Amino acid sequence: MPSSPIEEASGPLAADTFDDGDSAISNPVSAGLTSLRSSVLRFQEENGRTYHNMSSGKYYLPNDERENERLDLTHNLWLLSLRGELGLSPKAMQGAKRVLDAGTGTGIWAIEYADQHPESEVIGVDLSPIQPSLVPPNCAFEIDDLEKEWTWSQQFDLIFSRYMTGCLAEPEDFVKKAFNNLEPGGYLEMQDILLPYESDDGTLTEDNPLRHISQLCVDAGNAAGRPFTLPLKYKRYLEDAGFVDVVERQLKWPLNTWPKDKHYKEIGAWTQENLHSGIEGILVALFTRYLGWTQDQVTLAALKFRTALKDRNTHGYIPIYVVYGRKPEEPESS
Repeated sequence: MPSSPIEEASGPLAADTFDDGDSAISNPVSAGLTSLRSSVLRFQEENGRTYHNMSSGKYYLPNDERENERLDLTHNLWLLSLRGELGLSPKAMQGAKRVLDAGTGTGIWAIEYADQHPESEVIGVDLSPIQPSLVPPNCAFEIDDLEKEWTWSQQFDLIFSRYMTGCLAEPEDFVKKAFNNLEPGGYLEMQDILLPYESDDGTLTEDNPLRHISQLCVDAGNAAGRPFTLPLKYKRYLEDAGFVDVVERQLKWPLNTWPKDKHYKEIGAWTQENLHSGIEGILVALFTRYLGWTQDQVTLAALKFRTALKDRNTHGYIPIYVVYGRKPEEPESS
């Protein structure tokens, strides 16, 4: 069980009046986040950023050092949201024997899981070889395209994925592959964000740059055939594939430090830093490839986004989903 309860964000968050100071917030910049660094192989260059070469064009985010540091910062956001836990499914919390981290990115989740569970064998898979070479002995990385056939001969008892929204053209196929590659009793856990950004009190209006640009991301994802609205369907995908005991948890990442609650204020500080430093990299491939924008238009949109991000009178947040389910021990009777 987690050391502290995971608060589900089903109701509205109270906004701070900012009359009690913000001294309890740690500074994301000075918090000492140690980024995992590796010799990043440079692949295709586009608009001054680099991208993966395998299955070129599938993934919209860069694979350069700036983006990798942002991904590691995002990992700390997840840890903060989940009260230090790497996952919420029983296998993630109690330890699994054989683990697949699907879409591992910088490999930070796989490395931390391998460190915490030395009895486990952890395999991280990604399109880009951006993971470090010095890793725990029970952790290994492979470069592969998860939308192609899975060829592992040995089944897993935990398959984990994070941040796959906007990456999958056929998410149902991914879930079915996960089901087929799990041993009976194994778990699939999917952690993800949902776009567009929301608010509970109407302060995030349709013309606000935060809402408008996040909606344009949805439009670009739809044009690419890789939607950003998939987390709404994860629970159904798992149930349709045959998973049982499927659980859906909904959380929130405030866009800045507007909440009164200190836990969510802290999350908001990290979210603001994450988006402030990374928004242009998030937008540039999506908007130039699928919306026909120029790089200059993206730069201007990113500037408007950063300005709006500072406004604590706008009580916006990113909806967060954690969905997990168990493969039955025995085939379910019809």
